[in-house]
Amino acid sequence: MRRPVARKLSVLAVSAAVVSVGAAAPPAATSSSTPTKVPVAVGYGGAVASVDADATAAGIEVLKKGGNAVDAAVATAAALGVTEPYSSGIGGGGYFVYYDAKSRTVHTIDGRETAPLTADSNLFVENGKALAFADAVSSGLSVGTPGTPATWQTALDQWGSKKLGTVLKPAERIASDGFTVDDTFRTQTAANETRFRYFPDTAKLFLPGGALPVVGSTFKNPELAATYKELGKKGIGDIYRGALGKDILATVNTPKVDASSGWNARPGKLAAEDLAAYRAKLQAPTKTTYRGLGVYSIAPSSSGGTTVGEALNILEKTDLSKASEVQYLHHYIEASRIAFADRGRWVGDPAFEDVPTKELLSQKFADSRACLIKDDAVLTSPLAPADPRNPTACTATGTAAPTTYEGENTTHLTVADKWGNVVSYTLTIEQTGGSAMTVPGRGFLLNNELTDFSFTPANPAVHDPNLPGPGKRPRSSISPTIVLDKHNKPVVALGSPGGATIITTVLQTLTEFLDRGLPLVDAIAAPRASQRNAANTELEPALYNSDLKTQLQAIGHSFTLNPEIGAATGVQRLPNGEWLAAAEKVRRGGGSAAVVNPAP
Repeated sequence: MRRPVARKLSVLAVSAAVVSVGAAAPPAATSSSTPTKVPVAVGYGGAVASVDADATAAGIEVLKKGGNAVDAAVATAAALGVTEPYSSGIGGGGYFVYYDAKSRTVHTIDGRETAPLTADSNLFVENGKALAFADAVSSGLSVGTPGTPATWQTALDQWGSKKLGTVLKPAERIASDGFTVDDTFRTQTAANETRFRYFPDTAKLFLPGGALPVVGSTFKNPELAATYKELGKKGIGDIYRGALGKDILATVNTPKVDASSGWNARPGKLAAEDLAAYRAKLQAPTKTTYRGLGVYSIAPSSSGGTTVGEALNILEKTDLSKASEVQYLHHYIEASRIAFADRGRWVGDPAFEDVPTKELLSQKFADSRACLIKDDAVLTSPLAPADPRNPTACTATGTAAPTTYEGENTTHLTVADKWGNVVSYTLTIEQTGGSAMTVPGRGFLLNNELTDFSFTPANPAVHDPNLPGPGKRPRSSISPTIVLDKHNKPVVALGSPGGATIITTVLQTLTEFLDRGLPLVDAIAAPRASQRNAANTELEPALYNSDLKTQLQAIGHSFTLNPEIGAATGVQRLPNGEWLAAAEKVRRGGGSAAVVNPAP
């Protein structure tokens, strides 16, 4: 998450420089073209919110030229692939939720990466034991078939008004001209420096001249600019059936490693058949009703829609608007705990698993779980799941399925246009820096999404719906959400990065906004708690160091400190055709909100 040029530069900056791929870093002036970041904007003609000012500006540019929300979302996403390359890009995947103003309906695209068609449940098992996570991540084994390019083309084909080549132009320009390095980009590079040095092509791109990029310098990626240009001309078939796809396969299956590093980058198993078979899936959204509003999100393979929806249903009969802050947080934490217990047992790729999506979202099931929550006591984690097909009131017996690790460095964007269409889109390459493998000469990192699978059963006594399989999509927590009123018109749309904390971030932001009455930008900024069926609930510093923590501990809660949870963005429909765009005030350097025509 880059910070704008105007922000105070890090003490790490010793000079300004221009950074080009494969070259040393000669002195140059700081770029003056980076837009200023603001966390909230109100106006007409459409709105864009993302973590990055250049990316938000790319979306606004497309809206100003007559593009709709889908066109602008793809343009924003492509720009994030340039400026947020450790979080997103065409080497990854994601989930796209779209509201069509004309029909007043919500549609979704599952653009999740897939395992090789030759994969089985032992994908990450070696010599009879699960690989260490670190060994699996920086290897070809972790790379799934990318879904982002197919998502972009599918969205444009279904609902867009511009061609792919047109909406890629702003991102192509940013990659060619460069963006300003901030302290966050440098810090993220530093955190990955060891892994990046394993792979010469990654080191060449992100450690130009053999050094970390300098804060205040201009980082250029002409190889990615050329890749975007090629995609615009040839189409996404170049990835799934063409030369670019061959380069991806070579990178995954024969990793180029610096021999002096001693790193064992295990080769992957992707084949041309995997790329050719890939499809971004058009599917129905999840839906639940909360406070008389329709809440729509992404269905499995992501667990986001079902888990946020179940938790909202659990909270439905509790008046959070009148609860004290302690009781609000207590009920929110406990609802999260219960929903995660059920998620771990039931949610996986529905092409392989019998996922009871409808039953997980039923109010009857939620009521049978809500009665576990007491005002003066805390449930013990890991909590056992219940059977949504056979709800039994207040049951908490059986064997729990612990929450598996998911990388946290995803990114989210939210867009609305002057016609009232809305997009909520979360995309990712999994953890910061993905697999750490860059496709030579192409300018982008490949994902490590397959490490979202359970390497071995999370609990041997319970069926694990998230083991690898041929062509299977790993479970995700991505939760892009759109809320409609009783007339099926948008109220708010939002989402967040953050691995499994995405679910709790979206849930907390929704309840802060809908129940507690916070303005959207303040609901996004509110200090967060995240409970994912674990012994301890994670708290951000503002809660961890507050009296609320002490009061919650008196009920029985236990806590650990998490410096930062999520980085949400959202848009809100206002009266008279106005839109409000909102983003983070501080997290990940602050987000960027903009509208086409600002209100006076």
